[in-house]
Amino acid sequence: MKILVAEDEKQLAHVLATALRTSGYQVDVVGDGQAVIDHVKQHPYDVIILDIMMPVKSGLTALKELRASGDQTYVMILTAMGEEDDKVNGLDDGADDYLTKPFSIKELLARLRSRERRGAQFASPELQFGDLILNTGDQSLISHNSISLSNKESSLLRYLILNAGKQISTTELINHVWPNDQADAKDVWITISYLRQKLRSICSTVRIAGEEGGSFQLEQSGVES
Repeated sequence: MKILVAEDEKQLAHVLATALRTSGYQVDVVGDGQAVIDHVKQHPYDVIILDIMMPVKSGLTALKELRASGDQTYVMILTAMGEEDDKVNGLDDGADDYLTKPFSIKELLARLRSRERRGAQFASPELQFGDLILNTGDQSLISHNSISLSNKESSLLRYLILNAGKQISTTELINHVWPNDQADAKDVWITISYLRQKLRSICSTVRIAGEEGGSFQLEQSGVES
């Protein structure tokens, strides 16, 4: 998983980043709420660990802006002990979980492992982008007509829709669509090529931009990203 840690206490941010990287996660660290928004606009993340009290923009302000923009990244807020209102407000504003400071690194890692195991279980099976509707339940893709997708095609397109407008590297696609397989850039390119054919066959205005071995971006034809 790729995680964004938003924490302005440098020592705590360093401890968190070190623990997460040691556990095999990719980690970026920022120290204010505006930086959270800027990073999420440009990069895909599976989890944001978000401190509430930060400079420039608070964690709650950043969270509200992310949710208002349609971003669905899993957010775990960090709050000081006893700040019950912050917990409630954070969950009401779109957070998925919270940890109370001081917290146990072991508990944080356990929650992240649980998130990995159960992440897709409670996700909505239907996603929409432009004139597309993707149903991951029956692996169908609908625009002016409909077509069936393979499991990998459905998973890859889902990840692109969830991160529409962002440049997604081939490596990131391999990590998310083929996490336990011996896949390579050729597998990604073949799946992208099949998806492009299917998008054309249902007359969708949505396209997948990018070249073999590089980054890919979901966009609407004629609409600037």
